[in-house]
Amino acid sequence: MKKTTNKVFSYLAFTFCIAAIVSCNNTNQNDNSNNDEVVQDTVASLTQVWKTDSTFTGSESTLYNPANNTIYVSCGNTDPSAKDGDGFIALLNSDGSVKNMKWVTGLNAPKGMAILNGKLYVTDVDEVKIIDLETASIEKTIPVEGAKFLNDLASDGTTVYFSDSDAGTVYSLNQAGSTMAVINNADGINGLELYEGSLYTLDKQGLNKYDTTEYKGSLLNSEVKGGDGLVILNDSTFVASRWAGEIYLIKGDKATLLVDTKAEKSNTADIGFIADQNLVIVPTFMKNEVAAYKLNY
Repeated sequence: MKKTTNKVFSYLAFTFCIAAIVSCNNTNQNDNSNNDEVVQDTVASLTQVWKTDSTFTGSESTLYNPANNTIYVSCGNTDPSAKDGDGFIALLNSDGSVKNMKWVTGLNAPKGMAILNGKLYVTDVDEVKIIDLETASIEKTIPVEGAKFLNDLASDGTTVYFSDSDAGTVYSLNQAGSTMAVINNADGINGLELYEGSLYTLDKQGLNKYDTTEYKGSLLNSEVKGGDGLVILNDSTFVASRWAGEIYLIKGDKATLLVDTKAEKSNTADIGFIADQNLVIVPTFMKNEVAAYKLNY
């Protein structure tokens, strides 16, 4: 999720909610100050295949699990910073049909997700929740001291990494449950993914690559600033979303705008990917839907 300049959304009144979202939208646009440099590609495209007709309240992140052909959707972000207990994880089949709307409940404002050793790891405001995939039970809650706004989450099969967008920090979480800050001063850090031993991130500077030993970073692409969700196709090709309603294909230092749903006020939050179908799975947040787009590139 793309965090606004106001640290806490107030949803006590609907009108103030809308004002906060407009502010977030404007912040996202300012982040991509060189948007006029983004190329328009006549070959690469995203074509919508399906969209849910059910209500996925505050759908923020999607994650596909090929082991059971299931899409996990983190929902309930009516107030993305509040411990209000209305968060839940929904399950979709890969064709967009609902498998289980309230698979896990009792969360607050769940966002990024990753699977490791039969467990679903979920960021939830200032905690990481560990959910057993078989029993659908919250097995463990890991508080993160000093956390401000935990956001995306990814795993390399051994370690879990998660971002704190307000603090500009990336943490590692080992299987013993110990957390450690490994990246600091990454302004607006959000989307995370791992590929061939490297950690890739989206922040207000653009797309970055870090080694996972000394965590030295390099900026790969500065055209897509303030990104939210990240999909890695190979070491030089990526799909990145920006919360306001934009999805890009990044190849090297060039970015192609593939989807723009800002006029529809349909967000493009933390995207997922079904590799064998080339489907980008898009949580629309304020539209309370999930959509799938076929990627051609």
